[in-house]
Amino acid sequence: MRRLADVLEDWEAVIGLEVHTALTTLETKMFCGCRLSHDDEPNANVCPICLGMPGALPVPNEKAIESIVMAGLATNCEVMRRSMFYRKHYFYPDMAKNFQTTQGPVAFVMHGHLDLEVSGEGACERLSATVDKRPDGSYVAPIRILRIHMEEDAAKMNHLGGAEGRIGGASESLIDYNRCGTPLIELVTEPDLRTPEEARLFMEKLRQTFLALGISDCSMEKGSMRCDGNVSLRRRGDTHFGTKTELKNLNSYKSLHDALAYEICRQAEVLEEGGAVRQETRHWEPSRRRTVVMRVKETADDYRFFPDPDLAPFDLSDEFIERCRARMPELPDARRDRYMTTWGLRRLDAEKLVADPATASFFEAVAAQVEPSVMPTLVNVMVNLVPAFAALSEAQVASVSGLLAEDALTFAQAREVFELVDGTDADPVRVVDERGMRQSTDADALGAIVDEVLKRCESQAQQYHDGNKKVIGFLVGQCMRASKGSGNPKMFNQLLVRRLEA
Repeated sequence: MRRLADVLEDWEAVIGLEVHTALTTLETKMFCGCRLSHDDEPNANVCPICLGMPGALPVPNEKAIESIVMAGLATNCEVMRRSMFYRKHYFYPDMAKNFQTTQGPVAFVMHGHLDLEVSGEGACERLSATVDKRPDGSYVAPIRILRIHMEEDAAKMNHLGGAEGRIGGASESLIDYNRCGTPLIELVTEPDLRTPEEARLFMEKLRQTFLALGISDCSMEKGSMRCDGNVSLRRRGDTHFGTKTELKNLNSYKSLHDALAYEICRQAEVLEEGGAVRQETRHWEPSRRRTVVMRVKETADDYRFFPDPDLAPFDLSDEFIERCRARMPELPDARRDRYMTTWGLRRLDAEKLVADPATASFFEAVAAQVEPSVMPTLVNVMVNLVPAFAALSEAQVASVSGLLAEDALTFAQAREVFELVDGTDADPVRVVDERGMRQSTDADALGAIVDEVLKRCESQAQQYHDGNKKVIGFLVGQCMRASKGSGNPKMFNQLLVRRLEA
C-alpha cells in the first residue's frame, strides 16, 4: 500500500465528519427528569419516559435547547425560528421504545462554518475564493457546517464474548439505560475537508469551542464526544464525488487521523487495481491499524421518519435567541488574539493556553499577580511546566515565575520546587531558601569563579577562540561545579562570553 503523501499527489480525498457531543454539563436528561450521570449503578437513572413505557409523555429540556443554540452561534450557524422533533424508527435493544427522538429536515441550527487554519500536510489546496492565504504560508478556510441537530443518546451495551462482541455479534449483552435519553447534538459538516490532518484540526477546534461554551466535557475517551468520518476519492482535477465509506470507532484525534489515512490509501489501491469502492460502513481497528467492513450500504436506510406527535413544534423567539447570545463566553480565537495583543504572546503559546478554558482562566489569574517583566517567564512556565502538576495554586506559580525571572532559580530547579509544593499551601520562596536552592547573581563572586575556571581550562578557551562556540556549555558546567551549584548558569554564561570575547 502506497504512502499517504504519494497517494495525495494523484488523488484528492473528500472528507466530511459527523460529530456527536453529549451535553454532559446538564443536570437532567433530554425529555425527562432523570439525573444525568453515567457513573451510577447500571439502570439507576431511568423512568417510564426514557424506557419508552406506553402513555409516558416527554417534556423537552430547555437548557439543552439553549446549549444547541449557543453551539450554533459559536459556529456561525443560522438559528432556525421553527423546527420540530421526529421519530427515527429502528429495532435494537439500546432504545427500548424502538425509535429515537431526533430532528427532521429542519434542525435547530443550520448552514454555518468554522474557520480552520492549516499549513504543511494539512494545507488547503482548494482553489476557492473563500480560502485566504496568510503571510506565514498557512491558510484560513471556512469548513461549512450543514446542520447541528438535537437527538437523544441510546443506552450503553456491553457485548460479552470475544472479538465478535466488539462489533455487536456476541451471543449475550448487558444494557445500561442510564445513558439512554442523554441530550446529544450532532454536527454534520459539508465534504470540505481534504486531508486527515485537516480533519484532526477541525475536531480539535470544535472541541475547544464546545469546552469554552461549557456545554460538554467533550471527553473522547469516555465517549461524550464521538466522531464518524465519511471519505471518498477522486482524481485530481475531477469535480464529481466518488463512492464514500463511513468510518466508525474514531475515539481520539489519532484514531481519526490514522483511520482516514488508511482508508484513503486503501481506496486508492482498490481504484488503481481497476476495482470499485463499495458504499459501506467500516470499523477502525487501532491495534491492527486497519479498517474492516461492518456492513454494506446498498441503499439508504428506511427509518420511517415522521413528526413526533407527543412533541409540539418549536418556535424560538428573538428574546430566547438573544438570551442565549448574552450567555456566550469569549471564544478561543478571540481569547488567543487578546493574549497576543495584550501581552505580546507568540501565536503558538497563546493557542496552547486557550485550548482549555480552565488553563486559560488560571493563566489570567496568575498574570494579574506578576509584573509585566515576568510575563515571558510566566508563559514559559505555564506552557512547559504547569501541565505536569495537578494542584498548583495561582500564588505558587506566580512566585516561582518571579524567582525564575530574576535568575534566582534554574528551570530544572523550578520543576523541583513545583514537585515539592504541588498539592500543598507551601510558599515556594521559603522552600527555596530553606533548601539553599537560590542561585547567586553576585557578579563579583561569580566573576572570580569564571576567572579560576578559565585559568585551568586553557584548552577549551582556545577552542572557543578557534570557533567552537559550543564549548561554552562545558565551561558553564565547570563553573557550576566550582560554585557547588549555587551560581546562576545564565550569568556564568554571560560572564564567560564577556571574558572570552575580550
